[in-house]
Amino acid sequence: MGKLEGQVAFITGAARGQGRAHAVRLAQEGADIVAVDLCQQLKSVGYQLSTPDDLDETVRLVEGLGRRIVARQADTRDADGLQQAFDEGVAELGPATIVVANAGIGPGGFASPDEQWDEVVGVNLKGVWNTGRVAIPSMIEHGQGGSIVLTSSTGGLMGAPSVVPGMLAYTAAKHGVIGLMRSWANYLAPHSIRVNSVAPTTVRTPMANNGDVSMILQHVPELAGSLTNALPVEAVEAIDVANAVAWLASDEARYITGTVVPVDAGNINHR
Repeated sequence: MGKLEGQVAFITGAARGQGRAHAVRLAQEGADIVAVDLCQQLKSVGYQLSTPDDLDETVRLVEGLGRRIVARQADTRDADGLQQAFDEGVAELGPATIVVANAGIGPGGFASPDEQWDEVVGVNLKGVWNTGRVAIPSMIEHGQGGSIVLTSSTGGLMGAPSVVPGMLAYTAAKHGVIGLMRSWANYLAPHSIRVNSVAPTTVRTPMANNGDVSMILQHVPELAGSLTNALPVEAVEAIDVANAVAWLASDEARYITGTVVPVDAGNINHR
């Protein structure tokens, strides 16, 4: 029996990358999954975002583990659409006791400065807020406690040496995620709902050019210092972050709330 047996996890950005890794890892521990992803391109993003086929692959992988999954396309910036996806998922699978607010984007597209700021902050901060506010009332109502994990970044723990609007927006949003986490942790503690954050360094996913930081540095060379890890790796794997999320979601972390868990290969300590 897995350590999350019989639980339901609501995961955003679940079509691929870290989100898919979280869905598969939590399913391995016995959780059923409500998976949400935009599956559309955004103007401020320079790499290819996920597709409906990617979300279908997440479904296939979770079902292959013998777990149930409800997958929906939804924009985390749209609270009404996200609420509908959540409601449909829990109506089929049961109340969610785990929430992973993972959906996020990296800047680098061909948008104006204002468009870069609005899209990056919209997805990376407002989307996290929306994820919590559609799920938290249900978690409180059902009175089963639970765990909420918000995806921040090492960029949420230090300032990026860049004035590129999208990078500034990314850094500001990821700092905001940590503030949101700490506030929710205090608010939800009386309900036995724990709230924490993971802060990865570069992860080997399409958002980070599959771990090839040289491509990133061609466009923003001033980031060189902030992308260097203490351990001799350029990037960690999505499963490394998923393992931390699975731990935070489990009773093994039952008294851990209001904290940031860096999955950073020593990046922050290496400043």
